[in-house]
Amino acid sequence: MFNNKKHKLAFVAIVISSAFISACSNNDEDAKADAKHSLKDPFPSTYQAVESPAIVITNVTILDGLGDKLEAGEILLKDGKIAEIGKSVSSPRGAIEIDGSGKWVTPGIIDNHSHLGVYPSPGTRSHSDGNEMTGPVTAEVWAEHSIWPQDPGFQRALAGGVTSLQILPGSANLFGGRSVTVKNLPNRTIQDMKFPEAPYGIKMACGENPKRVYGSKGGPMTRMANVAGYRSAWIDAQAYQKKWADYHAEVEAGGSPTAPKRDLNLETLAGVLDGEILVHMHCYRADEMTVMMDVMKEFDYQIGTFHHAVEAYKIADKLAENNVCSAMWADWWGFKMEAYDGIRENVPMVHAANACAIVHSDSDLGIQRLNQEAAKAWADGQRAGIDISQAEAWQWLSANPAKSLGIFEQTGSLEEGKNADVVLWSTDPFSTYAQAEKVFIDGAMVYDRTAPETWPVSDFELGQVGEGDAK
Repeated sequence: MFNNKKHKLAFVAIVISSAFISACSNNDEDAKADAKHSLKDPFPSTYQAVESPAIVITNVTILDGLGDKLEAGEILLKDGKIAEIGKSVSSPRGAIEIDGSGKWVTPGIIDNHSHLGVYPSPGTRSHSDGNEMTGPVTAEVWAEHSIWPQDPGFQRALAGGVTSLQILPGSANLFGGRSVTVKNLPNRTIQDMKFPEAPYGIKMACGENPKRVYGSKGGPMTRMANVAGYRSAWIDAQAYQKKWADYHAEVEAGGSPTAPKRDLNLETLAGVLDGEILVHMHCYRADEMTVMMDVMKEFDYQIGTFHHAVEAYKIADKLAENNVCSAMWADWWGFKMEAYDGIRENVPMVHAANACAIVHSDSDLGIQRLNQEAAKAWADGQRAGIDISQAEAWQWLSANPAKSLGIFEQTGSLEEGKNADVVLWSTDPFSTYAQAEKVFIDGAMVYDRTAPETWPVSDFELGQVGEGDAK
């Protein structure tokens, strides 16, 4: 549980009861089974935004997350939304006014590759819960059932301007399980943090990791066996889809069939084939990414994002043609063979090819400084003659990850009507010296660097020296 030392947020426990209406069937048990299968999210979000008065930030440099920059601009946050943005906005009665002179405003950072909560920081083997290394296909497991909401890493990320993040299983397996997207407002349960209506993702992995983990355990031992494993799993998922399609067709025809038995593994894979679950695939090499796009076409699903993608620059045109994002580091490379051919210009080269480029962390430390990671990638592009503005580069941290997570309609850019997930920076956020001074989630100021006594602190840290970094 997280507490504020001066102002404690009161969270209201809401009991939600759900009634499931089954398809027409003369068999009550079959109807119940059908209703359960059709339930998209058996663990719905119970997230509640913090109430806040209207807030106006004036005389501030604004990067809107879409590629535009506004000097001496103003922005109004009201009722949890971005109400107005421009050279001059209204100031409702009772609004809090913040002078942004010399400061910058951006959309909140969205990290689309995090393991906070499943690999807590600090962590030990006893709560290392990200990889279910019992078989190469474990699509039945869900990251949210491993997440420890008391992970102090959430507050550290908040201090770095991160307002939303995707938490994924690890990369040991061909299919590692479902991911979940959360609002970075530390709370008591993961359901209280889940981003409302955000689609689930599935973590897949190609390359060295599955080979290393399962090569001596019956396979896969080679990259070709990895691909055979994906294809076999998709064939099983197609058969599962057909069973349910046949069942529904018979029900609609007036019959009383017995519902197929639910299979949590195949249910997730079928969700991908149905377009309801987004594919996030750990993949480094260009050749493997192209093979995976071939498999994608064979089974008619969409890969949303290749993660790490250190060789994306080699096939940036193909990624653009296939509408696949690449979530990349600024400069990590060489720590294993499949990462050997990484280059510092990877992110800007992918962007320059009109493909979807994202800067991610995959690190409990990197998530605290993602603005600096984007700045490094932007500067490396500039040195290579790739002319990208800072305003365009901010898309790597907000709009593009929002698109990859299926939440761009709600957040990721500063547009009227969107969630007011906003960061006020002390200076140009591409500067090493920039700090996130104030962080707003759904229009409420949830982090204020000038008021350490209000920072959320995990139960794990209560009573410890330096709790919540308030030293």
